[in-house]
Amino acid sequence: MSSASMAACFNYENSPKQTNKGDKKDTNLNIMDAVAMHRPQSASSRQDEELMQKSTRALSSTTDPLEKLRLMCLSRGAVGILGLGRVFRRMDDDGSKQLNKMEFINGIRESGVELSNADAEELFERFDTDKTGSVSLDEFLVKIRPPMSESRRAIIEQAFKKLDKSGDGLITIDDIRNVYSVNSHPRYMSGEETADQVLTKFLGNFETEGTVDGKVTLEEFMNYYSGIGVSIENDCYFDLMMRQAYKL
Repeated sequence: MSSASMAACFNYENSPKQTNKGDKKDTNLNIMDAVAMHRPQSASSRQDEELMQKSTRALSSTTDPLEKLRLMCLSRGAVGILGLGRVFRRMDDDGSKQLNKMEFINGIRESGVELSNADAEELFERFDTDKTGSVSLDEFLVKIRPPMSESRRAIIEQAFKKLDKSGDGLITIDDIRNVYSVNSHPRYMSGEETADQVLTKFLGNFETEGTVDGKVTLEEFMNYYSGIGVSIENDCYFDLMMRQAYKL
C-alpha cells in the first residue's frame, strides 16, 4: 500500500464519530458532501486530472482496440465510461440489448470517441462471437469498464441498494428525499436552492451533460465508480471511501 493510501485509510478509520442525536442533520448531509468531494467536478479536480493524464499517457503505447476505447473514455474523466454507456443504450431503440455493426460504429462516433473505423470493426468482430451480425450490449459495456475486484463491485452494489429505497433499480429524487435531509445544506438554508434542486444536483454526479434525467441505474452507478476506481490503487482505500460516503 502506498503512503498516500495508508494515510487515507488512517484518516477514514479515525474520523470523528457522531454519537449524539443533535448531529443527525449533519449525518444526513455526509453522503452528499462525500460524494461531491469524490466527484470529478472539472479537469481541475486533482483526482480527475490524474485519471485523465494517466489514461492519455497510456494511450500512446496501446494497440488493443478495447483498451484504446477504454482509455479514450477515461481520458475524459470518471464520467467517460458512463457517457459511452448512455450513448449505446440510446442506440438500442427496440430494447433488444443487441447492436448490429452499423449501430455499434455509429454509437462510438456519436460518443465523440476518436476510434478509427478499422479498430471499431475489429472490436465489433471480437464481440460478435457467434457471428450473428450483432453484439450483446450488456456484455460489451461490462467489458469496457476498467477491471474491478469482486470486493469493489460488491461495495458499489451495496451503496446503490441503500439509495434505491423503492427497489425498482433506479435512484430518483423520491428515493433520496425520504432518506436524506437537506435542511443544513448551505444553499438550501440561504434560500438559493430548493430541496429538490439540491437533490437533483446530487443525482447529477452520476449523469453526463445533456443526458440528465434524474434517474440513475445500477449500470450508471457502476460505470461512474469504475472510473473513480482507476485513480484509487488500493482496495482498502476504495472500500473505506464508499463506506464513509454512504454510511454502510
